[in-house]
Amino acid sequence: MGKTIAEKIFDAHRVEEPFPDTHVLKLDRVFCHEITTPIAITDLMARGMDRVFDPTKIKAVIDHVTPAKDSKTAEQGKILRDWAKRHEIKDFFDIGKNGVCHAIFPEKGFVRPGYTVIMGDSHTCTHGAFGAFAAGIGTTDLEVGILKGVCAFHFPKTIKIVLNGELKPGVYAKDLILFIIKELTVNGATNMVIEFTGPVVDAMSMESRMTLCNMAIEAGGTCGICYPDMVTVDYLWKFIKDEFATKEDALKEYSKWVSDDDAEYERICEYDVSSLEPMVTVGYKPDQVKTVKEMAGTRVDQIYIGSCTNGRIEDLRIAASVLKGKKISDDVRAIVSPATPAIYSLALKEGLIEIFQDAGFCVTNPTCGACLGMSNGVLAEGEVCASTTNRNFNGRMGKGGMVHLMSPATAAATAITGTITNSDIYQA
Repeated sequence: MGKTIAEKIFDAHRVEEPFPDTHVLKLDRVFCHEITTPIAITDLMARGMDRVFDPTKIKAVIDHVTPAKDSKTAEQGKILRDWAKRHEIKDFFDIGKNGVCHAIFPEKGFVRPGYTVIMGDSHTCTHGAFGAFAAGIGTTDLEVGILKGVCAFHFPKTIKIVLNGELKPGVYAKDLILFIIKELTVNGATNMVIEFTGPVVDAMSMESRMTLCNMAIEAGGTCGICYPDMVTVDYLWKFIKDEFATKEDALKEYSKWVSDDDAEYERICEYDVSSLEPMVTVGYKPDQVKTVKEMAGTRVDQIYIGSCTNGRIEDLRIAASVLKGKKISDDVRAIVSPATPAIYSLALKEGLIEIFQDAGFCVTNPTCGACLGMSNGVLAEGEVCASTTNRNFNGRMGKGGMVHLMSPATAAATAITGTITNSDIYQA
């Protein structure tokens, strides 16, 4: 019987199986940020275990509240900063060099096909776009990962999503993943891997694949995962060119991290998405989804473009193409946060920042702050945000606030009118 990608990765990384269906895996990467990691650091110090298993495999960033907004967040940053210096963690991205974790770590080439990755952040599933097993974990597992370089998991069951057809103009990866979450429901993939396959995924950029995998957790998934292919190799080439003679050699090596034709799945779902419309969430659950046309005219107070879901250069280009030469509504405020300094610099070079500013957007430094209501775009009670982020939980972006999740194109069109609007009226 064949195996899925996740099963192959487990087999290649298994250290031991101390209990039935408890698989201890060797880790290739442990990612850290200043919200969840300081708790683990402080506990390890209190236990007299202030050590790291391998400073070259640990990557850390300050990304949620940056710069610090108060003494508490400053202390969180200081704990992480001091720890990184104490253990000579070279890949620590402090203020000025930092970005959104799930954007800057792939951008730096830290994720490869076949890797195992953990982080104390639920959207670690993003990195499965590279053909890796990447999972968000709790504090205890993070401590063990930092200290020993291992993490325990149950053997993964996999749901295979086959996406056929071709996306219409104005429909993007964000619309696709909202549709999939609606189909699966928020509990439909609990403790499973969601494997994204088919011609639509094959045609996607790495940025779009990361958007798909990023929201696997919103359907309960442990990890989203895509097959590594030449798109993956092209993205990673500047980091791996010394390891392989040619791109074809790299592809041959990475192709072992593809599911077998006779692999067993918990469930296989096939969709022809050729007629898919732009989508948007309603209510306070990610599976409460309608078409943008159904929600057209819904009033909003704020527009937010950014996050680990849709703050990459591809997203900014899409939004800017809608906004070019136009102004946002007088009834809204709009914020854009490029996900990394490199993305910010490229957007500046391409004239995208100017387009956003001319339209009336506030352009901020890279940060996760607004997404979970910590900084840089918190809502007041009763306010509504049109957002390219990944969660619409009650109070997610501020107590009493409502969040409608949507693509960068829809968010840009909504900024112009002040109500939820399909971008097709502004796109050729």
